[in-house]
Amino acid sequence: MELVYILIVATIAYLIGSISTGYLIVKIKTGQDIREVGSGSTGATNVKRVLGKKWFFIVLLLDAIKGALPVVLVKMFLPDVYGIYAVVAAVMVIVGHSKPIFLQFKGGKSVASGVGTILALNPIVGALIAVVWAIITYVSKYVSLGSIIALILSPILMFVFKNPIGYVVYCLIAAIYIVYLHRENIKRLLKGEENKVR
Repeated sequence: MELVYILIVATIAYLIGSISTGYLIVKIKTGQDIREVGSGSTGATNVKRVLGKKWFFIVLLLDAIKGALPVVLVKMFLPDVYGIYAVVAAVMVIVGHSKPIFLQFKGGKSVASGVGTILALNPIVGALIAVVWAIITYVSKYVSLGSIIALILSPILMFVFKNPIGYVVYCLIAAIYIVYLHRENIKRLLKGEENKVR
């Protein structure tokens, strides 16, 4: 029965993650396919290139809510001591965001949705990660740098705040996955060619 629950949670979370808010908003407002613009990502940073700062924040918020939603639902209806169901939901929603089935598996880099999952797992850690991201992004003007550093800190903070080991492992896996998705950004940062936020 537990395996059945895990499969159900994984499927629902993945499908929720696959709803690409950035793609839908840009398509509705301009008719463009966001995957053919700028970096090709469906995330908030690329949406900003098309629709401006206001929609950057709207997509950022919607993606964070999308990341949090399946985790919150699981914690409400399928609580367990080790947090396995919540972790499965968190993993699959960020996989869905980055590899959405509805868009031929080409999505975003899962930063906002990843932060949303962390907020749902532990609001204090999630809030700290969001603050770190905001400060580093504001000071450096690099969204990618803020994202990478904030997510790398997440497993450390989960451990410090004495969360279930499953949450710590999830944050470690999520950090590695999101850093991997930012590999081209890292190359551009090292070369001094990464685009800054104005």
